[in-house]
Amino acid sequence: MLPTDDLKKISFTRSIRDGDLVIVYERHDVMKAVKVCESSTFQNRFGMFKHSDWIGKPFGSKVLSNKGGFVYLLAPTPELWTLVLSHRTQILYIADISFVIMFLEIVPGCLILESGTGSGSLTTSLARAVAPTGHVYTFDFHEQRAASAREDFEKTGLTSLVTVGVRDVQGQGFPEEFVGLADSVFLDLPQPWLAIPSAERMLKQDGVLCSFSPCIEQVQRSAETLRSKFTDIRTFEVLLRTYEVREGKTESSQVEGGGSVELPPCKKRVRSKEANDTNGDSSTVMVRPCSEARGHTGYLTFARLRCLVVYVERLLKDKPT
Repeated sequence: MLPTDDLKKISFTRSIRDGDLVIVYERHDVMKAVKVCESSTFQNRFGMFKHSDWIGKPFGSKVLSNKGGFVYLLAPTPELWTLVLSHRTQILYIADISFVIMFLEIVPGCLILESGTGSGSLTTSLARAVAPTGHVYTFDFHEQRAASAREDFEKTGLTSLVTVGVRDVQGQGFPEEFVGLADSVFLDLPQPWLAIPSAERMLKQDGVLCSFSPCIEQVQRSAETLRSKFTDIRTFEVLLRTYEVREGKTESSQVEGGGSVELPPCKKRVRSKEANDTNGDSSTVMVRPCSEARGHTGYLTFARLRCLVVYVERLLKDKPT
């Protein structure tokens, strides 16, 4: 769970307690969420770890197994939770999530409406962004999926910041109780244009809406609907390219005239000291794009609710004399 202090504020500085959720980190692509229980153990390829040895240690600690292997115990931040949560639907990842929070102008104290909840990846980050005084109301039409998301938010300690509802927002719209109260609205729906009229009624003046769609045809249909009541309509595709940085070996070869030419980087080989001195091999840092890069995830369409004063002025301006 997102660790909290006695005042129920999110805190990553306190020690691990019995019942906490921790991320057991082996390496960047091998992590697991584990609930701490004093009488339990955790086993992996490095050996057996006693949960009782974890209690009282600060998040980020390195702990040893009975075989001398080790793992790190990390706080379940939204970034890490996104990497380890159960996928009930396709989720949003960090690149899209950070973009959404920035362009929706989400700050502590905001009231956010979301549909649909899915696996809750974005919802977790939204909750941290609005903490400690804001709230996220998220809706999913699938009852079992909503129940599973609610259980996850209990595990991660977000029940005071997130409320999960079962509702077909495409057909029913958002609940009337939120009319004019939402700072931002996020839609992840197959037909978002059906929910846009309701979202427009929920938003405060100058509020911002975001719709996530995997297909450009959905974007076009949504943009047509947004044009009547929204302004500053923009669509983005966020593509992330990561790089590997590692130490490698380069070999220098003598050329005519006494100079040398550097050969392409190669794997390290075991050489004698004399051989290294003779051939002039040197160590260098090599950087290259990762062989596996995440491609297209979806399109993010943002729009700002047209200010009522500006809207009325424009109507008066266009009115025939």
